[in-house]
Amino acid sequence: MIRKATVKDIHAIQKLINLYAKKDQMLPRSMNELYENIRDFFVYEKGRHVLGCCALHVTWGNLAEVKSLAVFKSARKQKIGSLLIKAAFEDAKRLKVRRIFALTYLPEFFERFGFRKVGHADLPHKIWSECIKCVKFPDCEETALVKDIA
Repeated sequence: MIRKATVKDIHAIQKLINLYAKKDQMLPRSMNELYENIRDFFVYEKGRHVLGCCALHVTWGNLAEVKSLAVFKSARKQKIGSLLIKAAFEDAKRLKVRRIFALTYLPEFFERFGFRKVGHADLPHKIWSECIKCVKFPDCEETALVKDIA
């Protein structure tokens, strides 16, 4: 089941995200960052276990970022990632956001949902406030993608 995350989910979300971060497949998230942004997160829960997470973070005006999309490897092939990204789309519509972007090492996944690749310079400068704190800045190898929401 997909639901909005609560503070009780923080440890599970961090464990999941940082599992992929250790493999250099995702950026790590601190506990503080997760608590500050808990309202952005959705989780997929089965039983009492969080198997996936995704955040939609409004960055500016009509623009939001899909970030920290992760599913435990053991739960892949169950369409959990698809359900999470669709929840983010619905949230974007509810918030009246007209464009979503993602920075990812797996652009193929996002392209299946109508995202298209763009150059990093095509995104507004406001979105880079988080990036300048990243250890990989300015040599980011993530692909930038955008999707317009109807």
